[in-house]
Amino acid sequence: MNVHIGIGSLETDMLTRERQAAIAGRLARDGKVLAGELAAAFDVSEDTIRRDLRDMASAGLCERVYGGALARSSAPLPPPLHERARIGAPQKHALAAAAAAFLADGSTIFIDAGSANLALAAKLPQDRRLRVVTHSPAIALAVPPRPRHPVTLIGGRYDAETGACLGADALGEVERLRPDLLVLGACGLDAAAGVTAFDPEDAAIKRRLVGASVRTMVLATAEKLATVAPFFVTGVEAVGRIVTEAGAPAPVVEALRETGADVVLAGAPGR
Repeated sequence: MNVHIGIGSLETDMLTRERQAAIAGRLARDGKVLAGELAAAFDVSEDTIRRDLRDMASAGLCERVYGGALARSSAPLPPPLHERARIGAPQKHALAAAAAAFLADGSTIFIDAGSANLALAAKLPQDRRLRVVTHSPAIALAVPPRPRHPVTLIGGRYDAETGACLGADALGEVERLRPDLLVLGACGLDAAAGVTAFDPEDAAIKRRLVGASVRTMVLATAEKLATVAPFFVTGVEAVGRIVTEAGAPAPVVEALRETGADVVLAGAPGR
């Protein structure tokens, strides 16, 4: 039996391999790539680039994100919430103190699960009326028992890794909420990749909250910046304010500010 392989197919495969090798080189150099920029650089369609990125992600060479891709495993898998709360506690308390200034009197605030958010829950201003809603039992218990700070706890299947109640029941309760402010937890935060999470159910609840909330704020230690987790939550343009450390890398902070977010540096002069 004769097998005929067209020269055109071989050339096409060769060009694809060469293009994907060049994309891998850019990922190794820059840590991320954008589909639009790659399409222009290689003079191909964005659909072609998206196919390249899908193939590369399947081979474990990158993480697909909205609009492009990032180098694989750029965000470390975190320990459970009760362990995270003890790591970098001074930095997280500084973020919480800076963020507390932006909590408006009389507002309803959804505090998402997260160790920096846990620190914020314990530092709610005593002189303001703040209704707190959360799906994290640890955060509900961290809020000081004051009449001015009533707490509503969303139920569901408790997940020890995220420290939150997840699943259909939790998502159903969240869908009825309209918070004035969402304090969103982020596993990864990158100007191009946006806010990302490690758990798909956690990401689904976060996405729903972003869409329902009037404003969104993220507290993120410097180590979370320019990292990505597997599940997309929202673009940075949907986050009104980011509170991070004063020592965060200046280029990363500038990239976040270019999305339109107000980046607050906790501990910086004048803050």
